[in-house]
Amino acid sequence: MPRAMLAYIRVIDRLNRFIGRIAMYMIFALIGVLLWSSVSKTFFTPSLWTLETAQFVMVAYYILGGPYSIQLGSNVRMDLFYGDWSPRTKASVDAFTIFFLVFYLGVLFYGAISSTAYSLGYFGMEPFQFFGDLLVTFVTQGPTAAGDMLGHLEVSSTAWRPQIWPIKVLLCVGVFLMILQCLAEFFRDLGRIRGVEV
Repeated sequence: MPRAMLAYIRVIDRLNRFIGRIAMYMIFALIGVLLWSSVSKTFFTPSLWTLETAQFVMVAYYILGGPYSIQLGSNVRMDLFYGDWSPRTKASVDAFTIFFLVFYLGVLFYGAISSTAYSLGYFGMEPFQFFGDLLVTFVTQGPTAAGDMLGHLEVSSTAWRPQIWPIKVLLCVGVFLMILQCLAEFFRDLGRIRGVEV
């Protein structure tokens, strides 16, 4: 197996393991928010921010833990036949079916990028160009000029009305990390097919 593939697998595994291990503890933040929600509804004036914050934390927990879940092989599989196969057969099937997952994640990533651009006030049809122009403006002219490129920032329709772009950026990052982890799994499967365990 080429050294570049091995290095890629190690780097992506370390990155997603680090992020995934941190994301695991977000469940405690979620518990804290929901506990405060229950206490405030029972004893005080109900908080406007708790339900939506709980949803945002759950999205972060799920999307940042996804690549780590793929790495551990703890994602859901239809195990009707798969469990009885040899490791080489499993690797062959996984190496083929990973393309369907990457296609799905690619479509999801494009949708997340488009939705993030919309939440930043861009209503055109070229979200990647918008982010490229935003980055170039930020680097060459500074944050004030980049901020001037943004339109009306999308806010939630609830009474709390938080801005939506932070969770959409997190969604983009999480889906991108899943794509990177899928590529690492593909390389790992190619190694297993050749009899090399990585």
